[in-house]
Amino acid sequence: MKTLYFDCSSGISGNMTLAALTEIIGDENYLIEELKKLHIDGYEINISKKVKNGITGTHVDVILTHHHEHSHVQKEQEHHHHNHEHRNLHDVCEIIDNSDIDEESKDLAKRIFMRVAKAESKVHNKPLDEVHFHEVGAIDSIIDIVGTAILINKIHPDKIISSVVNDGHGFIECAHGTMAVPVPATTEIFANSNVKFRQIDIDTELVTPTGAAIIAELSSEFTTLPAMKIKKVGWGSGTKDLKIPNVLKVYYGEMQEENQKIVVMETNIDDCSGEILGYTEEVLFQNGALDVFYTPIFMKKNRPAYRLTVVCKETDILKLQNIIFKETTTIGIRYRYEYRTELERKVITIDTKYGKLQAKKVVNNGETYIYPEYESIKELAEKNNIPLKEVYKLKF
Repeated sequence: MKTLYFDCSSGISGNMTLAALTEIIGDENYLIEELKKLHIDGYEINISKKVKNGITGTHVDVILTHHHEHSHVQKEQEHHHHNHEHRNLHDVCEIIDNSDIDEESKDLAKRIFMRVAKAESKVHNKPLDEVHFHEVGAIDSIIDIVGTAILINKIHPDKIISSVVNDGHGFIECAHGTMAVPVPATTEIFANSNVKFRQIDIDTELVTPTGAAIIAELSSEFTTLPAMKIKKVGWGSGTKDLKIPNVLKVYYGEMQEENQKIVVMETNIDDCSGEILGYTEEVLFQNGALDVFYTPIFMKKNRPAYRLTVVCKETDILKLQNIIFKETTTIGIRYRYEYRTELERKVITIDTKYGKLQAKKVVNNGETYIYPEYESIKELAEKNNIPLKEVYKLKF
């Protein structure tokens, strides 16, 4: 399982992330060429080497070439707004949507921006559409976040995990004046995520709001480095000289597939219609449930009823519980932790005498099994006017 591990012992920022991931892919020009697809100008990217406490890492610096950067979108807008100093979330999303970068990178970048937007909205007590970003709306943060999304999708890891995120203490100067560390936006981003962080004895900011949003969106857990075969290490140098190395270290390697820890939630329901139960199952699957099923049971007073069972990841417990309470008539849910083993699998297309067939290719102890998809088999049977069992007889 391809894994990225972020060592945030010296914090995290957007440009440190870009630098570390650039070292992982080993091609500085890839980032620069892909960012051209954003169709914005007014900046240059300078990639260099910096030494921090004896550690040589890559440093990415976004340099503004003039005060007002422009995009194709902005050039049209500026006919109506000549003093467009700050961007809001809509402006940023419009730039991303109108770019030529791949869809996965667009979606990831917008999710990261949304985390910052929600934090700024809470801090300034304004609706999302009225939040004007200072740092995030600036060209460097667009480059940091979109660039990170591009590099993550280029590496395409199966899993991303992180250390506990360290931030400093004290006060810093920013656009709104003197702020305590962690700054309010960073604090709100952490509060609305599963990030584990702490303060260490460094008298400055180690985690920027951009860095906080990136690691909150990317990492599925925050723990020590797991057992993995390291293939490459990316070192992203920051701008500060501290008593600790101001470096973000990202490991790239193979982590052995282990038994997955999952949650099984159950509730018994005897006063809910079949239509509501069916709809609830659809909504649970749409929101990340790994499995959902009903079991016919008898409850008190010999009432026919159903037991709803939902299998999910630990991080999705609250979200899925809220759906069950909202959509059904239950007033209590029990859950337990279990382990499961998943076989390696991928979806493949098989050429048959009846046409193309979709199937799952599953590997177990070096042996391969092919399991055809029912809907694909049904489609071939109907298309060729043959019994379903004839398609099942095909050798794969």
